[in-house]
Amino acid sequence: MYITDLQLVHYRNYEKLDITFENKVNVILGENAQGKTNVMESIYVLAMAKSHRTSSDKEIISWDEEYAKIVGRVQKRQTSLPLEIILSKKGKKVRSNHIEQSKLSQYIGQMNVVMFAPEDLNLVKGSPQVRRRFIDMEIGQVSAVYLHALSQYQKILQQRNSLLKQMQINKRKDFALLDVITEQFIEMAVKIVKKRYEFLVLLQEWAQPIHKGISRGLETLEIQYKPSVDVSDKADLSKMVTEYTEKYESIKTREIDRGVSLFGPNRDDLAFYVNGKDVQTFGSQGQQRTTALSLKLAEIELIHAEIGEYPILLLDDVLSELDDFRQSHLLDTIQGKVQTFVTTTSVEGIHHDTLKDASTFQVTAGTIKKIQ
Repeated sequence: MYITDLQLVHYRNYEKLDITFENKVNVILGENAQGKTNVMESIYVLAMAKSHRTSSDKEIISWDEEYAKIVGRVQKRQTSLPLEIILSKKGKKVRSNHIEQSKLSQYIGQMNVVMFAPEDLNLVKGSPQVRRRFIDMEIGQVSAVYLHALSQYQKILQQRNSLLKQMQINKRKDFALLDVITEQFIEMAVKIVKKRYEFLVLLQEWAQPIHKGISRGLETLEIQYKPSVDVSDKADLSKMVTEYTEKYESIKTREIDRGVSLFGPNRDDLAFYVNGKDVQTFGSQGQQRTTALSLKLAEIELIHAEIGEYPILLLDDVLSELDDFRQSHLLDTIQGKVQTFVTTTSVEGIHHDTLKDASTFQVTAGTIKKIQ
């Protein structure tokens, strides 16, 4: 799949933008703070209905404006699909094929993207929250069922935390209500954890040979899921419910004392091992970067395997962060099969056939024009 055109209105420093793209590498050149990343972000938001840079949609809307609008058209093998998102202070509206979608889970997945930015190099050494977000965003692109379960879980988690906080402050032991909410909480939790296990098995299958290639055959990558409740990836849902229920009973008093949920998918983590050693703790910076790059390239192949089409790749200021060998491996992998957007201040020093045939755009103070 590939995006053919993009229109922005009141989007960050773009008052208006109307631009077309080709199904190949598109290089967006410009100095810092001119709007290169804003173009990348808008494509990501069009696909995912949220930004990778901020949790506040208000930051996306141009100063003193009431709304921001992103319109794009994605070309798939079988169809050409118009997509639209309007962000306002009242919320967001999404349209697919000119029809408003009442649920984001019905919208997300229409256009698939893989974003690789400098902060993604922190995937390995960053916080557990970064890794949870990574896995949730990627599964959500290929599974509307997972996205719906995650949304339900987050609502129930909020209710549960609110009740636990009330019980902590008021010393009111409303165990009956807590038990009911926890039952719903566990029902959603096990669905999420089961799907994460299954996804990570597939991700590892794609990532291992990629990692071996980048490391010149010297390293083997292993991905492990670290759930807050000790459940086996081979366990069926009913056994997982039992494990979660036992965990709840064992820490119920502590949760009330603390006023917060102390278990669940929102406290899980991932670990990455290279030749049996934890990369986060013992890996060099090079090994951590190779692991992050392998995961991103594996995402591309996994999405292709799941939906039958390659996603759009967004490389935001990341090429300059990679050495020549990793740069070449990345560009070799995508050559001729993935529509790719690259932002950079300069292509000097990047020697690869893929960039020689690229469309090039110059960004200056919220305006963009094609120069090649």
